[in-house]
Amino acid sequence: MTFGGAIPGPRWRGIVRFIVVLASLAALTAMLVAPAGAQGNPPAATAATAIPVAITVDAGKSLGELRPIWRMFGADEPNYATMKDGRKLIAELGELRPEDVYFRAHNLLCTGDGTPALKWGSTGIYTEDQDGKPVYNWTIVDRIVDTYRARGVHPYLELGFMPEALSTNPQPYQHEWRPGSGKLDTGWSYPPKDYGRFAELVYQWVKHCVDRYGRAEVERWYFETWNEANLGAYWHGTPEDFYKLHDYAIDAVRRALPTARVGGPDAAGSGGAFMQNFLRHVAGGVNYATGHQGTPTDFLSFHAKGSPGFADGHVRLGISAQLRDIDRGFTAISAVPELKDKPIVVGEFDPDGCAACQGPQLGYRNTTMYSSYTAEVFSRARDIAARRGVHLDAALTWAFEFEDQPFFAGQRTLANNGIDLPVLNTFRMFSRMSGLRVEAHSSEEVRLDDIVQNGVRGKPDVAALASLDGKKLAVLAWYYHDDDDAGPDAAVELAIDHLPLGNGEGRLTLYRVDRTHSNAFEVWKGMGAPTAPNGAQYAQLVKAGQLASDPPIPVAVKEGAASLKFTLPRQAVYLFVLEM
Repeated sequence: MTFGGAIPGPRWRGIVRFIVVLASLAALTAMLVAPAGAQGNPPAATAATAIPVAITVDAGKSLGELRPIWRMFGADEPNYATMKDGRKLIAELGELRPEDVYFRAHNLLCTGDGTPALKWGSTGIYTEDQDGKPVYNWTIVDRIVDTYRARGVHPYLELGFMPEALSTNPQPYQHEWRPGSGKLDTGWSYPPKDYGRFAELVYQWVKHCVDRYGRAEVERWYFETWNEANLGAYWHGTPEDFYKLHDYAIDAVRRALPTARVGGPDAAGSGGAFMQNFLRHVAGGVNYATGHQGTPTDFLSFHAKGSPGFADGHVRLGISAQLRDIDRGFTAISAVPELKDKPIVVGEFDPDGCAACQGPQLGYRNTTMYSSYTAEVFSRARDIAARRGVHLDAALTWAFEFEDQPFFAGQRTLANNGIDLPVLNTFRMFSRMSGLRVEAHSSEEVRLDDIVQNGVRGKPDVAALASLDGKKLAVLAWYYHDDDDAGPDAAVELAIDHLPLGNGEGRLTLYRVDRTHSNAFEVWKGMGAPTAPNGAQYAQLVKAGQLASDPPIPVAVKEGAASLKFTLPRQAVYLFVLEM
């Protein structure tokens, strides 16, 4: 890795740079402790095999606030949050951006004793006595929300699914779904037999939350109705039945807390006709609950998923499918004048559609392929939002953890048995970027239109995102390809101009996610993939799952400019933080 050195071209003429040439990456980071089991640092790219890449960053050209759109997470199974590894992971999410991280979960209104299962959870929040009178029980749902709040996380509350006593078709109620088998859409997925009673449950719950957590806290939450009501697996009613449920639920929230933040509908994909009709309804239709025109709407939400496959013996991700859903959703919202400026939450934002499923096409999940995909898709979502002129508030990653599963079982998770996966370290990198987004260009960046239409199936995408916060510059660089197969490294020359320091010295820290850094999965494989790691091995894996960084080094800045040469491996994500 080399700092300094002239970059050819007129823009760099006359700029004197401080040059530090290092014989190797190991020499630069003599005090670096690589993850246990690593096979050494990535080899330096050679001129014969490496892809030459030029990245330029103009720290003086602001593109506006770099919103932390990554700050939301979620899962089907609400009860995992209160369990041993769930509590640990919720705490780690809260540490990413204290008091600005949100968690969404399904099944919060389901009947049961709180025992989790795949794609299932329950709270027993509502039952009826022998005379048919409502009985409210906040014990389990309070335990879930208390777990969030104790760790600096806020709820993104999904008002669903249907309690057994309110379902129009209650039996069978709890499903017995397993990967590859089982009926999912049982009694919890039906409309209520009494919309008024469902609304009263929502009203009493929100009122209870205000009493328990305080008005100011609950005002920060997001409230939305149900999940993917445009899919038969989640809703056994008509679209109009859902719009009615939504109106009743939102009215109940606002009666309990007039300043609550409400929205929806968290449709599957961009939602098609279902979403378009929903937008028209909330913008100006007759409200089923109040009879007034329109439904209070503070934010809008839909989902966007990729489409992975397995080709030629390796995983092939389908990022274009996810980006097309994002583009269609943004376009639909921007077409409604009353709603085009509303904040948008992409409420499930993932490379595939089933976190609990397993299969060869999902083999990306434990690896750095998930990390580089995450860097890629979040950046491209920002670009599409800017193109469509919409306010992208957040993109919610539908990944958490599954308690007491085999090590690195292959579900879509952020951590496994308390061991963080590489993808979580991409979010740790995101959390170190703040302030203004500044201009960054790469000579090997694939055009946005090409990725939306075709994915990254030809040449790889080596790209960057940069931010400036006072005198801290952060540059995120990644190397992504849809195909999980071998390929050359990238030999990157990074040129930075218009820094807020004319002449002087800054300190640069490099954070890395690649095969040998921030990668507990590779360490586990190096141990022989033990099914039950012993205590020493487990501690080693926990340490390997943390974000790896090189010791900070001094970097001279001359006339507001600096440069850097480094090798970026395939499917890697690097973050450079220069503090001046």
